Amino acid sequence: MAKITYIEHNGTSHVVDVANGLTVMEGARDNNIPGIEADCGGACACSTCHVYIAPDWVEKLPAKDDMEEDMLDFAYEPDPARSRLTCQIKVSDALDGLVVHMPEKQI
Repeated sequence: MAKITYIEHNGTSHVVDVANGLTVMEGARDNNIPGIEADCGGACACSTCHVYIAPDWVEKLPAKDDMEEDMLDFAYEPDPARSRLTCQIKVSDALDGLVVHMPEKQI
C-alpha cells in the first residue's frame, strides 16, 4: 500500500492509501478525486489521466514507454520531464509518499 497525494490545480490536496497492484489512476478514480477523468478506463488510449509528477519523484518512477509518450502529445500543456499518464504507473510500496499535481484541465 502506498500513500499518494493528489493535488488539484486549485491547490486542494487529497491524500489516500492506494493498494499495491492498482494504478495511480485507479487510486484517484476509486477515491472520487476530481481532475483525473480516465475516459479510456486505463487503456493508454487518451490523455485524460495526465498529471505532473512532483520533481523529487520524477527519477524514482519507471521510464515512460513509447505508447505513453505518444499519448502525452495530446495532453493539456505537457511537461517533457514531469508529465505522466497515471494509468501507466503501477502502485507499489516504493511509491509511498508520491505526489502528483493535476493540470488545469484534461483534454
